[in-house]
Amino acid sequence: MNNKTYDAIVLGAGQGGGPLALAMANAGWRTAIVEREHVGGTCVNTGCTPTKALVASARIAHMARNSHSFGVHTGLVSVNFYEVRKRKNRIVQDFRESSRQKYENTANLDLIMAEGAFAVSNGSGHSVQLRHQNGREEVIRGERIIIDTGSRAAVPTIAGIDQVEVLDEESVMELEKLPEHLVILGAGYIGLEFAQAFQRMGSHVTLIEREEQVLSNEDADISEEITKILRAGDVKILLSSSVSRVEQVDKHIRIYVDCPEGNRVIEANHLLAAIGRTPNTSALRLDKVGVQTDERGYIQVDDHLRTNIPGIFAMGDVKGGPEFTHIAYDDYRVLCDNLLLSNDTSVSGRMVPYTVFTDPQLGRVGLSERQAQQRNIPYRIARLPMAHVARAIEVGETDGFLKALIGADDQILGCAILGAQGGEIMSVIQMAMMGKLPYTTLRDAILAHPTFAEALNNLFSTIQD
Repeated sequence: MNNKTYDAIVLGAGQGGGPLALAMANAGWRTAIVEREHVGGTCVNTGCTPTKALVASARIAHMARNSHSFGVHTGLVSVNFYEVRKRKNRIVQDFRESSRQKYENTANLDLIMAEGAFAVSNGSGHSVQLRHQNGREEVIRGERIIIDTGSRAAVPTIAGIDQVEVLDEESVMELEKLPEHLVILGAGYIGLEFAQAFQRMGSHVTLIEREEQVLSNEDADISEEITKILRAGDVKILLSSSVSRVEQVDKHIRIYVDCPEGNRVIEANHLLAAIGRTPNTSALRLDKVGVQTDERGYIQVDDHLRTNIPGIFAMGDVKGGPEFTHIAYDDYRVLCDNLLLSNDTSVSGRMVPYTVFTDPQLGRVGLSERQAQQRNIPYRIARLPMAHVARAIEVGETDGFLKALIGADDQILGCAILGAQGGEIMSVIQMAMMGKLPYTTLRDAILAHPTFAEALNNLFSTIQD
């Protein structure tokens, strides 16, 4: 047993915890960063990086199959999933090793590959019990503990689910070959991205969603347009439908689905659950120190990311709220300000942009129309079909539309950009919102022609004053 003492211990080397550990070490703090398996967190290892690499391969296959519409003729297009996976893994490994080397080469920072859990604390600071990958155990102490252990895919509660193999976002990308028929439970961001990607690579895909629409938190017009686009790409979508039970039959999974039009039985080769996330808190032994969680296990924090126990903080997905890499990174900035600079920075009121990486993308920031109505906020709508955007016509990507909400004071309240480069166009609008520019500034700006961003001139010209 060891008793090393640190100024700060970070549990989890994710996209928030990693930069924070580096910042504290560079400030002269004796710092430990404890990681159970791989540095980089969900984003690098099982989330953003590998999934977007997969989506990129799927898009190339789709473009190759449709190149004839541009006057470019190719032969038979096939997808070698082994090579797709190999490319994805190479990118992940490069990102992972780059981060690891940075931690190992930083003074005052110890990278400890182990699983950490709270131990009973005596005196100042808190004790963390480590179980190393070789089974060795030790105890270290920290004046401050920052929890960044993230979340994992939730497992559905369905009769027979423990009798079949259920894939998650990580295991589905490690299959030896493409599924012949892939059934996906859940039509959120993850479900939609995988549905379109695997269909484009050659799988038959059925998407099952309990709610009345895909992306249940989005406005109905956004959901309806994405549904239309995916169905046009041969993804089968069952809405207002739930799975009552599953069973293994030879090499197939039999799935019993309750649909509005009646019960259905679907046979598939693989089943992917994309129904949400659950926090990685069960192994932390939070009860040893009394850290409070909600009913789902997410750690409760205040606007400064402090838990109810002095000296213990939480950041990233493990604290609940929007589970995006950029939010975890902003948590790092907040804690860096407060811990190292003694500021009073808060997470309250920050913008939460995000992009769904379907093709076309959905970029979102600020209020949706539904949210504005729920809050009784007056608004006007700016709306422009992508089919009216010159650049979209020229590159043959006219699916979707641009939509923005304008407040009574001409400020932009929010936007949803469903179209080619939707995330990039959304970011332009977000910067205008951050600078509190009226919509007329974008309407009247000289923007380079022909670009996608130039569509903002026309979008904001559709508002009727």
